[in-house]
Formats: sequence, C-alpha cells, structure tokens
Amino acid sequence: RVTVVLAGGGGYSASSTGGRETRILYGNVLQQQSDTSLKKSRSRSIFSPFFCCFTNYHVDPPSSQSTNNKTQALPPPTTDENGSPPKPPAKSLLPEVNISDCGKNCVVIDLDETLVHSSFKPISNADFIVPVEIDGTVHQVYVLKRPHVDVFLQKMGELFECVLFTASLAKYADPVADLLDQWGVFRARLFRESCVFHQGNYVKDLSRLGRRLSNVIIVDNSPASYIFHPENAVPVQSWFDDMSDTELLDLLPVFEGLSKEQDVYNLLQSLRVR
Repeated sequence: RVTVVLAGGGGYSASSTGGRETRILYGNVLQQQSDTSLKKSRSRSIFSPFFCCFTNYHVDPPSSQSTNNKTQALPPPTTDENGSPPKPPAKSLLPEVNISDCGKNCVVIDLDETLVHSSFKPISNADFIVPVEIDGTVHQVYVLKRPHVDVFLQKMGELFECVLFTASLAKYADPVADLLDQWGVFRARLFRESCVFHQGNYVKDLSRLGRRLSNVIIVDNSPASYIFHPENAVPVQSWFDDMSDTELLDLLPVFEGLSKEQDVYNLLQSLRVR
C-alpha cells in the first residue's frame, strides 16, 4: 500500500497496483538523444527512470500483473530485425468495452507533461505529494496539476472511453492517477510495461489495445510515444509550470468534434493540414 499525502495536509492510503518492484539499472544509458520531438529534457538523476519515455535509461520489464483492472499489462514485445512495429498480441491490453461506453471512440491520454508535472524537488504550490519507494528509501514526488485539467477530464469522460497510458512506472503513476481522477474517468490504466521499447523509446502501440484504430485517438506531448500511429494523434504542448496555460481548454472543441466521428482519421487529417 502507498500512503498518499495531500499537499494541504492529511492523507489516506491507496492500493498500489504496480505489482513487483521494478529493478532500475541507473547507469545503463542506451544513447544520447537530442531529437526535438522528444519531451523537454530534465536534469538527469537516479530518479529519472520513474518518468516518461524521454529518459535514456534501460529498465528491465516487470512481470505482467493486474489488480482491480487498473493495469492490463502484457510483456513488451521486441521489434523485428528491420525495426518494424511488432504484430498485435492475441490478447488485448484493454478489457471489453463497458456498456456505458458502447458507441464511443476511445481516447488514450498521457500523464506527465500532458496532465501533470512531477518533480522530486520540492514545489511550494504542489497540488499533492506522493511518496515513492526507491531501493528501500521513500522519496517525495511533488505533483502540479495542469490548469483546467479537472474540467478537461470530466468532459472527456462524457465524450469518450478514456484510457490513461503512461510510460512511467505504476508505483509512481498509479497513486497520482488515484488523486487526479476523482470521477473514475479512466476505464483502464496502462503503464510502462504495456509500452513497446523501440529504438530507445517507450512507444504506445495502439494496435495492442483491442479497439478499432479508426476509433482511437492518442493525446500526448511526446511524438516519440505515438511513432507507430501518428495519424491517430492529437499533439499537445509540454507543460511544466505555466499557470496561465489554456491548452486543455482550447482542445475541448476539437475533441467534441472527434467524439461524433465514426472514423477519426478524416478529421484528424484536416486538423494536421491547417
């Protein structure tokens, strides 16, 4: 169990569905990437592997586990010799569509720098603080919510079948999602072990979800996360601490339009050429 401490005081316990603790090889840097399509680089530290796919550290894939349907993890497949995306697995990452979501398109939403910004350095105005254990030592993670994220999530929950898909580790991201999603918007939560490790990046392979790709949208600030399916993406600007940011509000009309499409590709294509 992970004890979650609210920034304003008090706290409660929330179950962690991260499964077996992931062994992190702190010093095994695979490559130095300068591609501007990746997320804005933070200072490197032993804590970096807890966050998203822009990190360059190798992490051994954890065992597949699932608790309360929060994770539907499968072992990350390897790419073939020519670097092509792997074939979809026989078993899907997502469960069957909930009755309340029948007829809705599926939207896959990123966490870090899309909905929140997290730091191991103290943040005076953190919305909440989540303790994370690393090698037997508990470290405090300070989390800032992106402006208008509450309105965004509630509206997205009305319009779509929503799935949280992050390249971060479950033992960090799961308690953050517990605090962030007070309305049960996310029908499923997928973490790093559900990504495909491809050419140094943790990629979110939408073909593994078990949904028709023409009905799937991914919302992510990192193009590296959706390199297998760029035609399904609604890119967002990375967010760190700008409290005047209105990106999530500005995108709502776009998503209202996409929610009415039986095939999202045409509208997404028209948005890209603008």
